[in-house]
Amino acid sequence: MNVSFKIAFIGAGSIGFTRGLLRDILSVPEFREIEVAFTDINQHNLEMVTQLCQRDIQENGLKITIEATTNRREALKNAKYVFNVVRIGGLEAFKHDVEIPLKYGVDQCVGDTLSAGGIMYGQRGIAEMLEICKDIREVADPNVLLLNYANPMAMLTWACNKYGKVNTIGLCHGVQNGHKQIANVLGKEKEEVDIICAGINHQTWYIQVKTDGEDRTYDLLEAFEQHPEYKDTEKVRIDMLRRFGYFSTESNGHLSEYLPWYRKRPEEIHEWIDMSSWINGETGGYLRVCTEGRNWFETDFPNWLKEPAYEYKEEHRGEEHGSYILEGLETGRVYRGHFNRVNDGIISNLPDDAVIEAPGYVDRNGINMPHVGDLPLGPAAVCNVSISVQRLAVEAAVHGDDYLLRQAMMMDPLVGAVCNPKEIWQMVDEMLVAQSEWLPQYQGAIKKAENRLQKGDLVPTKNYQGAARMNIKTVEEMAADREAAKKNAGEADKGNF
Repeated sequence: MNVSFKIAFIGAGSIGFTRGLLRDILSVPEFREIEVAFTDINQHNLEMVTQLCQRDIQENGLKITIEATTNRREALKNAKYVFNVVRIGGLEAFKHDVEIPLKYGVDQCVGDTLSAGGIMYGQRGIAEMLEICKDIREVADPNVLLLNYANPMAMLTWACNKYGKVNTIGLCHGVQNGHKQIANVLGKEKEEVDIICAGINHQTWYIQVKTDGEDRTYDLLEAFEQHPEYKDTEKVRIDMLRRFGYFSTESNGHLSEYLPWYRKRPEEIHEWIDMSSWINGETGGYLRVCTEGRNWFETDFPNWLKEPAYEYKEEHRGEEHGSYILEGLETGRVYRGHFNRVNDGIISNLPDDAVIEAPGYVDRNGINMPHVGDLPLGPAAVCNVSISVQRLAVEAAVHGDDYLLRQAMMMDPLVGAVCNPKEIWQMVDEMLVAQSEWLPQYQGAIKKAENRLQKGDLVPTKNYQGAARMNIKTVEEMAADREAAKKNAGEADKGNF
């Protein structure tokens, strides 16, 4: 029996992510008559993605017509489920997140979760998310669920629940990816490995790993150290496993920038990273692939339309949680995943107000998160440092308090390992001024920051490109390997990496 409800995508101009999520949702047999709305501030990107998705819909014999509009409130009107995949400030702001901190020696691979880039990304994102939440409260279905795929995951989800007053769940695929790696090193299929994974987004820990009912948690270190690929590409994760006893979800490059130990000395960074893929630790790697992906999509879009449409079949469905959550809520089929929710006692030795990532179950009764108990003390300590940064950053963004923003930067593990207080204060001034158009809550602080920067007597900075920076490929260079460029464009420009 078909069910009828409306879904809306905010930031729908994201190249590959919107299309993949829509395929997953419309692969559910009962969802063949739902309403779909796309909204984005970029009319051009919105039109391109809508054209691709509408063609997929028609080729699969469905009668759905996507409502594509730059009017967000129109898209949100009566929506029961809202997917958030925005990148506030786009690649222009993202560039500042990476390049200004480099002047102060802060070398990031991604810069979207913690460290200087992640904190500033949160300031832009939270300002806009509170406006989005206001629209949702006013025009969406009263029982709306906001499914947030945008980073910084924990900060945005925290702000939406506490200050936006919208029921929000944060979704990420990090747990699934690490689960596959664990199965690989143990010589098993993913379905043969049972896990309990808990912590905070991008610092979630596999606190129990079992195969055939046998606990394999403490076999992982040797298995990863001996793996022919991971021993070189996951050195930071393996070292954390060695020193804290548990494997962590996030990729080598991500994890390296959330901690104070692995990227603080330029001459040591190459000991911990691998340059075979950006995600293993390349300086500004995600900015590079996002820029290349966007440029390629613009160039190659006509060819995308000539290729076969996505097939809406169960066997082509991806692993992103979103479609399975909707399926559980609407059909009652039970789905188990790992979700980002306000803690409220789920993990007993992390703060109740924090947004944690832990196992959950979905059915017609809703999204239910069982009690996990205590994390091991070491992993809990790592998470608690990050939570302190997140809390400061959320409160700073909501209240436009640059004093709290500076304290968040002071407390950040990597920034604190590299910079002294004067450098941090000046770096924040630079980032506020450079990103002023996306920071409406900081206009007073930005004027003062401009005055300080103009006065001179500044802390000296470096002309530093990072320990492992690569050049952005031209469209001509990407054309030499079209398949690789297309794959990159489909995966790079999305809110959840």
